[in-house]
Amino acid sequence: MSCARAVSAAMLLAIGLLAAPAGADRRADLEAVRSAIQASRERVGTYEKEQRGLLEAIEALDQAAASLRRELGHARRSAREARQKLETIRAEAAELAKRVTATEAAMKSRAVALYRAGELGSLRMLFTAEGLPEFLSRVSMLRRLLSLDADLLTRHRTESKALSAAEVRASVSARELTDAEQTVAARTVELESERGRKRTLVRRLHDDRSRERSALLELEKAARALEEMLQNLESELVADTRRLGPPFLSLRRRLDPPVKGPIVRSFGREVDEELKTETFHSGIVIDAPMGTPVAAVSAGRVRFAGWFRGYGRIVILDHADNWFTVSGHLDALDVALGDEVKARQTLGRVGETGSLTGPQLYFEIRRGAEAQNPADWLR
Repeated sequence: MSCARAVSAAMLLAIGLLAAPAGADRRADLEAVRSAIQASRERVGTYEKEQRGLLEAIEALDQAAASLRRELGHARRSAREARQKLETIRAEAAELAKRVTATEAAMKSRAVALYRAGELGSLRMLFTAEGLPEFLSRVSMLRRLLSLDADLLTRHRTESKALSAAEVRASVSARELTDAEQTVAARTVELESERGRKRTLVRRLHDDRSRERSALLELEKAARALEEMLQNLESELVADTRRLGPPFLSLRRRLDPPVKGPIVRSFGREVDEELKTETFHSGIVIDAPMGTPVAAVSAGRVRFAGWFRGYGRIVILDHADNWFTVSGHLDALDVALGDEVKARQTLGRVGETGSLTGPQLYFEIRRGAEAQNPADWLR
């Protein structure tokens, strides 16, 4: 039985008391009404907890998905590095194999020459010399030949060992590549599973209009919390108020958007006739592909970078003179608290953290805690 039905039942039971007999029957009916009301209250309490739990579950899934995406990024980098390493080792091994082949060909040529000369070839060469000078010259030449043969054998051993070592390294690198590719595949499956679970929760949320209304109320609370945070930041800005760029006020209607894409939710009040709710949106939502770089619209200092309920991963930039910009629903952050960033520097990547409608960017401009319409600032 839904909460509305439970409350209706309790009301009908209470109305029925007007016609009930006095005495014990009336007291019994009163107890029944009280029990019905208590049961209804318990259902309402459970229901409210369920709404909060649903949003918390979505946020937990966002955080799990963000961690998996980070692991997936590491795994992809490992796979890329292993692939490059394997290619380098294989190229090295191929070059070594050519050298070994060339050395073996030279050794074969020398072996043929020695065979043709016979066992006494060297002695014949020495003792057929005409005179001492020629004898000494032939001794010197023979020494050079022996030295070259020794070098040839040493080179062959060295190159053969290097080739064997390269083949071992190639085998190890190939295993590393296989492991990295398997990790990529596993993390991809896990990530898609987490995203599927989130889609299921969001679908449940949208299918139940009362749940959606509760979620809207929770998101309004998140918006108020963000506003309070900006008010606190405004009051704390005493240590460093240096401008890192031109006065923000001078950039009105001159700012390039943080990402390219259509605005799918505008600034201002929105009335949902079906839910009978009125919501004020302090920023805009820009539709953009997952992983799109999000740029700083102007130079500033990072005052917050992390998770914020209802907005996922966010970055708050302080542009001096109490001007702030907020970028939310980010998948990955490229900046940290206290960083000084330049105009158009990447703050992070478009994601779906805290978003109930897929990958997108939430963007605000504020003077202190007062929200400004970004449409008046972006060109």
